[in-house]
Amino acid sequence: MVHGLESHKPQGEKLVKEIEGSGGEALLVVGDLKQETHCRDLIRRAVERFGQLDILVNNAGMVTRGNLENTSVALWDEMFATDLRAPFILCQEAVKDMKQRSSGCIINIGSVLAYIGFPSIMAYSVAKGGMMTFTKNLADYLKQYRIRVNQINPGWVLTEGEHHVKAVVEGLGENWLEEAVKTRPFGRMILPADIANAALFFASNELISSAILDYEQMPFGAPSAAGTLQVPQ
Repeated sequence: MVHGLESHKPQGEKLVKEIEGSGGEALLVVGDLKQETHCRDLIRRAVERFGQLDILVNNAGMVTRGNLENTSVALWDEMFATDLRAPFILCQEAVKDMKQRSSGCIINIGSVLAYIGFPSIMAYSVAKGGMMTFTKNLADYLKQYRIRVNQINPGWVLTEGEHHVKAVVEGLGENWLEEAVKTRPFGRMILPADIANAALFFASNELISSAILDYEQMPFGAPSAAGTLQVPQ
């Protein structure tokens, strides 16, 4: 199952073709996860199409700048609706199918910002902190059904939108990546494929649950990491 907003439909269609081209099956569904009915319908359609749901990866999220003083209540509510409420609804619906087989795997994608975060991304950081508690709580409850729940907290990842954010939004210029790589202990940025491999590990390991994996190249918050994340203001 491939999901995204209506604006992401072309990328979704391309991904479906790649999956089918490699011999797999895929279904693209577009919609807004802030809507409860859409979240529940998404899970139901997956079960209807593929017969059962084995793995749920909660990867959708929004990141909008804002500190205590300039974050509106509307932005706070929208952030939590996407980054925390939607995973709750999706998990609630997915468990209906998983528990019938006493098997299933839920992987939540959080962020290293969950621990404290940056003041300039307050709502996002707090929502990801809530996600960690949700993951632990869910893992404890769902062990009775042998459903595993784990979380990956990515650090600085070179996503498709990162160049625009750094170069334009934060005003670091077109050469920001060259400078950023110099701060990386292992000589390159973390890529989405790296996070996907971590998710594959959790999906394929039948004995790990309630784990939180901080996927970063250094301990987040350590003195040696100071000044290396290009903290937005």
